[in-house]
Amino acid sequence: MSEHTQQPDSDQQPDLVQQPDRGRRDFLATAAGLATAAVAPGVVLHTAAVAAPRTTPVTDIKRWGMLIDTAKCADGCTACVDACDHENGLDLQETPEGIKPLKWDNQRATWIRKVKLRDNLTGRMTNLPLMCQHCENPPCVDVCPTGASFKRADGIVMVDRHTCIGCRYCMMACPYKARSFIHEQVVQKLTRAPRGKGCVESCNLCVHRLDNGESSTACADACQEVGHAAILFGDLNDPHGALREALRQVNSRQIRQDLELNTGVRYAGI
Repeated sequence: MSEHTQQPDSDQQPDLVQQPDRGRRDFLATAAGLATAAVAPGVVLHTAAVAAPRTTPVTDIKRWGMLIDTAKCADGCTACVDACDHENGLDLQETPEGIKPLKWDNQRATWIRKVKLRDNLTGRMTNLPLMCQHCENPPCVDVCPTGASFKRADGIVMVDRHTCIGCRYCMMACPYKARSFIHEQVVQKLTRAPRGKGCVESCNLCVHRLDNGESSTACADACQEVGHAAILFGDLNDPHGALREALRQVNSRQIRQDLELNTGVRYAGI
């Protein structure tokens, strides 16, 4: 079905939907491109191009992952965070009326954040982006009472917003503090990344890109564009791929390797 939207301004996402939060069933319709934006007099309508959805089942032939080189991660750079926010509509969040800034800062959804680590012996400081680590054995999936937290065959850990009851057990189980809970009504969202009050969400490795034939994430692309190239995304199962080749050439480790979660995100330089 064609999707009709307002003709966007130059700085507006073409698949932006502005509407009151309408419940989880409507999010499915929005994600499928069924939502229609209100049209003001004189606005020119256009038909948005919608990428063809995946036509084959997800398999375990690929396992998507990342290598993040902390030596290349620049202090003060937020390119990966900004790109993630823009790609998934998190930059559309508005501060609720009357909420204290510190409280909103703690509640605001964040899928990737910059973390500083300090070596207590040497004093050395390390910058690294931290997001969902896409574990092979994800604790969030183990504790979810409804099955809303799940791991795809290709290793991507996700949340089904239509079965999430907002209990937040997954947030407590995650050792990386990688998930966010949506406390407020979501007025603006993107059709490719539907969001709604009462659900948990986190990095999904830009699954909408991967399922439409692309092979990179917004954060990796942004890091490359600013010249740091600290994030390498790829297929952990491909023995001849760039990611596996890089992992052979550098010493890398998992964060909280002691938990034996076999994370899909690995770090060099820590």
